[in-house]
Amino acid sequence: MLITHLALVSETDQITPSQLTRVAAALQKQATRDFDPIWKIPATVDAFDRLKDVPVGYWPMIVRDDIQQSGAAGVHLDNNGQPFSLIEYSDSWSLTASHEMLEMLGDPGGNRLVAGQSPKADQGVVEFLVEVADPSEAPENGYTINGLLMSDFFTPHFYDPVAAPGVRYSFTGKLDGPRKILPGGYISWHDPVTDHWWQQIWFDTDQPRFRNLGRLTARAGSLRSAIDSRTGTIKRIATSGPRSDRFAAARTLTAAVKESTASRADAWRIQIDELQAGPVIEGAWEGGEHDNE
Repeated sequence: MLITHLALVSETDQITPSQLTRVAAALQKQATRDFDPIWKIPATVDAFDRLKDVPVGYWPMIVRDDIQQSGAAGVHLDNNGQPFSLIEYSDSWSLTASHEMLEMLGDPGGNRLVAGQSPKADQGVVEFLVEVADPSEAPENGYTINGLLMSDFFTPHFYDPVAAPGVRYSFTGKLDGPRKILPGGYISWHDPVTDHWWQQIWFDTDQPRFRNLGRLTARAGSLRSAIDSRTGTIKRIATSGPRSDRFAAARTLTAAVKESTASRADAWRIQIDELQAGPVIEGAWEGGEHDNE
């Protein structure tokens, strides 16, 4: 099985090398422990100081102060059709990086469609654009790895025709049925009858609502980038900032994790200093007799 290699690169002075490697380690754990067993897509995530240091064959995830994108963040394709993502720096940039990593792995080209029953009652079978982190993308639905906030993502059961007991529809379990969205999330699909693109969105309202995007004509790039540029509401998490209790809790946990790791590092240093203080005499026993039999 081919392994996808991702490169996390910071082009902002607001991220230290230590912070970059910590987020890369959390992303690696999410990709290996959480995403791959469900989607069967193995991946590695490594941090690099500069974009020029990224080896050929890696898909870069680039963090900048201002990415100058109306959608705030997203996966794009280079001139050779290889994916890369732009991530706008904020207090929630680990969540955004997680979101973009999951979408790069789930649909690198941004054109993958899966058939299913439309959420809109007067439509039949439609074609959903595979965006694994969008229906439950709000910070409140995320979870922490190594004290850092990561994005929830849906499972392949998200496209099941009906709900069934005991089925997992998203990693955290926040989604309780197929083709559902949570506050702050959305899904996009194509209606083959009218050739229109539709979204169900749940932004700043008590209930989700439908939005008709019309036909995508004369588009450049992937379906995902075309929809993102048209709506301007995608990837809101990238610029939302720490506006929820979830961010506050994550920051508290991050501080606790830092304290724990610092204490562990101090213990390691003490043990290393003791080892370097003098050679250990093998076979020496302190107290009691040494039985050679």
